[in-house]
Amino acid sequence: MADHRNRPRRAGAARGRSVAVGVAAAGVTLVVGAASAVHFSGPGSERDPRPSASVGAASAGSAPSAAGAERVRPNRVVGADGTAGASGAVPGIGAVMSAKIPRDALQVIVASGADRDTNTNNVTLWQRANPDAPWEPFGAPLTGRNGANGWTFTHHEGDLRSPIGVFSLTAAGGRLPDPGTGMPYEYRPAFYRTAAPQGQPMADAFNYVVAIDYNRLPGRPPSDPTRPLGDQVGGDIWLHVDHRSPTRGCVAVEQDALTSILRWLKPTAHPMIVMGDVGDLGADI
Repeated sequence: MADHRNRPRRAGAARGRSVAVGVAAAGVTLVVGAASAVHFSGPGSERDPRPSASVGAASAGSAPSAAGAERVRPNRVVGADGTAGASGAVPGIGAVMSAKIPRDALQVIVASGADRDTNTNNVTLWQRANPDAPWEPFGAPLTGRNGANGWTFTHHEGDLRSPIGVFSLTAAGGRLPDPGTGMPYEYRPAFYRTAAPQGQPMADAFNYVVAIDYNRLPGRPPSDPTRPLGDQVGGDIWLHVDHRSPTRGCVAVEQDALTSILRWLKPTAHPMIVMGDVGDLGADI
C-alpha cells in the first residue's frame, strides 16, 4: 500500500493533528487523525503504540542498521529454517518459497496471480495441526486483487506492484470494531477513513486490514509509520477490503471473506502470507 503517508517523516513524530495523505488505491485520500481514540486490543495490546528506540529501526528515509536490515529485509522471513517442507509443501508452493515458511507456521494464506503483470489473484487458506502434519485447505478459494501493475521481487514506492515473497502476519486493524479476531487489533476509525463518499466501494476499503510484514516492524499496529529499510522500498502493504479496482501494492478481498480470515487467524499459529505469481511461487530453483 505504498504512498499512503506523507513522507519523509521521523519515526515516532508527534501526530497531534489530522493530515491528508495519498492512499494505496489510485485517486483517493486517507485521513490520519491521531487526536481520535485509538484502541489496540489483543496480544501485545499493552505496548506503547509509538516506535521504540530499543528496536533499532532506522528513521524513515535513513539507512537501516545491519542488524535491523537482517531482521526485516523484504522477501525474507525471520526464523525461516527451511524445514517447512518436512510435512509436505503447501499446494502450488515450490521449494524456494517453502523454505521461507517457518516450521512453526500453522496457518498460511496464498495469493497467486496468473503472471507477473496480472492484478487479480486467487486466494487460498491453508492450515495444519502441527509442524509435522500435512497442510489442509480451509474454506473455499477466493478471488482477490493486487497491485495495478502486477507483482515484483523489487518493490519500490509508487511502482503499483505487489511484493513477491513470504511475509508474517502479526497485526490487524480497521475503521470498524474488532470482528472477533485473535490478532492484535487496532480500532482507529479516523486513521482508516478514506476521502471517498460513503456508499462508494473505496469508502469501505479499510473497514478491516491485516498488516503484511513487508518493511515494517512485526507486531506493531498497522498505523505504525516505521519503515526500517527506508521509504525507497515502499511499505504499508496490507490485506484489506476489495474496492472493485486494483491496488497500489496491497492484496484485497471481499469484506465478508476478510472478516472470516480475521476470525480464522491466530497469533499462536504464526500465520504467514505467500504472495506472487504462480510461476515464482511454484519455483523449485
